[in-house]
Amino acid sequence: MQIAIGLPGTIPGVSGEFILDWAKLAEVGPFSSFAVLDRLIYPNYEPLITLAAVAGVTERMRLMTSILIAPLHNTAILAKQAASIDALSNGRLTLGIAVGGRQDDYQAAQVPFHECGKRFDEQLATMKRIWSGQRLSDNVGAIGPNPVHKGGPELLIGGYSPEAIKRVGRWGDGFISGGGGPDAARQGYNVAEQSWKEAGRPGKPRFVGATYYGLGQDAAEKATRYIRHYYSFMGPMADRIASSVPSTPEAIKGALKAFADVGVDELIFWPTIADLNQVDMLAELVG
Repeated sequence: MQIAIGLPGTIPGVSGEFILDWAKLAEVGPFSSFAVLDRLIYPNYEPLITLAAVAGVTERMRLMTSILIAPLHNTAILAKQAASIDALSNGRLTLGIAVGGRQDDYQAAQVPFHECGKRFDEQLATMKRIWSGQRLSDNVGAIGPNPVHKGGPELLIGGYSPEAIKRVGRWGDGFISGGGGPDAARQGYNVAEQSWKEAGRPGKPRFVGATYYGLGQDAAEKATRYIRHYYSFMGPMADRIASSVPSTPEAIKGALKAFADVGVDELIFWPTIADLNQVDMLAELVG
C-alpha cells in the first residue's frame, strides 16, 4: 500500500511559502503523492493552483486532488487546466473528482445544486473528449495541450451514493473514498468494482482511501480544533469526525493496517496541524 500525504492548504492561516516547504520536505520522504482538498466557501487555497505551484518545486511525487468539486468549474477550462498541470509535471497528475455536498459552494459558484449529477456526467464525457485530442464539437476545435498519457491524467471518481460511484466503470481509472473509515471505503469500492466489471473493463479499478492525522504534543486537541472548524456546517457530526482522527503512533499504525486489510492501493493522510514536524513524524511511522 502506497502512502500519500495531504498538503496543509485547508488549514487556516498557512502561507504559500509554508505549503511549498511542506512539499519539499515530503518529497524526500517515503510518500507516493501529495493530496489537496477542495472547498469554495472556506479560507483554503484553490487546489489546482496549489498543485501547479507544488509541481514547480518537486519532481518525484504525484499530484492528487482528493477531491476536486468538478461541477463548480467550467468544463473546458477544467480540462485544459488539468492537462496543463499534467504536462508541466511530466504526467504526475491524479485528478480525483466528485460533486461535493455543500450547497453554499454551489451558490457561490452560481451553479444549480440540484443539477450537479447531470452536470458531472456531461463533464466527464466532455473532458475525456478533450483529452483524446478530438474537436470539442463540429463548430469548435480541439483544446490542448495534450496530456502526457493517452486519454488524459489518471481519473479517480469519488462519492457516497451507489449511483455516484458507478461512474467509475464508464469514466474512471479508480475510486477515491472521501473518508468514513476503511469499512465505508471498502463498501464504496465494491460498487466501483462491480460497475467496472459491468463495463467489461479488464483488471481492477484503483482504490484510494483517506484519513486525517495529527501527531505530537497535544495532537488530539489541535486536530479536534481544526476538524470542528472545517466541518462546523455539519453540527454534531464534526465532533464524531474529530474523535476518529488518529493522533498517536499506535493509532496511525492501526489505521495503516485497517486500510491495508480492506485492499486499499494508496492511503492519504490529511494533516490537521500546521507544523513541518508533522511530515517527519508521519514519515518515521510509514517509511
